[in-house]
Amino acid sequence: MSSFCGRTRRQMLWETGAGFGGVALSGLLGSDFFTSQAVAADGETPFENPLAPRLPQFDPQATSCIFLYMYGGPSHIDTFDHKPEMQGRDNQTIALKTFGRAGKRNEGRIVEPRWKFQNYGESGKSVSDLFPHFAKCVDDVAFIHSMTAESPIHGSAMLMMNSGRLLSGSPCIGSWLNYGLGSENEDLPGFVVMLDPRGGPISGAKNWSSGFMPATYQATVMRSQGNPILDLKPRDGMSVGAQRRLLDSLREYNSDHFASRADNSNLAARIASYELAYRMQSHAPEAVDLAQETQATQEMYGLNDEKSATFGRQCLLARRLVERGVRFVQIYSGGAHNDANWDAHTDIEVNHNLHAAETDKAIAGLLTDLKRRGLLDKTLVVWGGEFGRQPTAEYEKGTGRDHNSAGFTVWMAGGGIKGGVSYGTTDELGNEAVENRCHVRRMHATILHQMGLDPNRLSYFYSGLDQKLVGVEGADPIWEIMS
Repeated sequence: MSSFCGRTRRQMLWETGAGFGGVALSGLLGSDFFTSQAVAADGETPFENPLAPRLPQFDPQATSCIFLYMYGGPSHIDTFDHKPEMQGRDNQTIALKTFGRAGKRNEGRIVEPRWKFQNYGESGKSVSDLFPHFAKCVDDVAFIHSMTAESPIHGSAMLMMNSGRLLSGSPCIGSWLNYGLGSENEDLPGFVVMLDPRGGPISGAKNWSSGFMPATYQATVMRSQGNPILDLKPRDGMSVGAQRRLLDSLREYNSDHFASRADNSNLAARIASYELAYRMQSHAPEAVDLAQETQATQEMYGLNDEKSATFGRQCLLARRLVERGVRFVQIYSGGAHNDANWDAHTDIEVNHNLHAAETDKAIAGLLTDLKRRGLLDKTLVVWGGEFGRQPTAEYEKGTGRDHNSAGFTVWMAGGGIKGGVSYGTTDELGNEAVENRCHVRRMHATILHQMGLDPNRLSYFYSGLDQKLVGVEGADPIWEIMS
């Protein structure tokens, strides 16, 4: 007969059988009563929930962040950074220093943008025909046209964009926010990542890891198809109610039969895992149930269009999650390799037509929906990839563009960000940032600041240093785009 903590199953049932009155009592006492009796792994230190809500360092503009990650590197000069000087210069060979996947070059053949640009909104912002739906939202958006990164290679550039470091092993943005602020909803993850169904990005889970922080702060991955969260249904036919009763019995058994604080800690850890599973099974299904949304709302996100349905579903899920207190949601557009993402090495027109069509309506729907619900003021939305693309062709023939980390575009909206503004510039061909250059760390600093955290004070002691998302040297937020 199997045993439980030194007792047989029969003994456990006999000893807990008279304790079902504790089920009602536990509901009245709440989880805080049991948490106060638990201890940390050393058996002595009082247990503290690492995801308990914490006060920000100052009044925040935003309480949640949604990061729309365009994996592969969208071309800034074909989307939001209009370069009329390129008009009529297609295939012209010019002297131009570039640095990308193909290495360093001193000349190249211009690839003229394949899309027309039009001015939108009161701000008159130029947006290409790739984004006709999003273009209507430009007065709520701040465009940063002078972003720079240290690497033109996907793996290290993605780690820089997500964790502020070129090498793996450091916490990502969502982990820093969970560490600094905790979670407002104990029944849902504080950090969620949604991947493209075509596959995950290069470097994989390193892009949403908690690095040298405890695993508590890492992301929960939600699937883009089927059930967003696996294993939400009770296992082995056990109902949620039955799990609740088992949990309460375990709690009573723990308090009655363990004199040792260390033993108490061991079982408390088991109970905590059961508690999390129970809460998720009770609350997460409602949070991810898109059937509760009206048909008009679903169509606004593009769920009625096969091309945009997947990314639209993810954006709608993101809105429902931040509405329920989830701190950080990151959605990936593009997965796997080559044209399955924004990495347009061969044909810029085919590649960007595909991925813009998949995301344009969903992004516009997200911004519009957040704004009409009064959530945009408290939700910071970020759009960008790991780098941009060069103005010249990568190969002798074709319209493919190589990677460009010397100057590219990222935009932000909501959460105390000014709308209808553009910050920084690249040169006349979009090859390099020339005015108000912004390192990726300044974007990170802006996200932390808008969430109520000082980027130069938020630290985690590891390997003899007070580690920071913005590096030990620090970084300033982009003050000019803040309202």
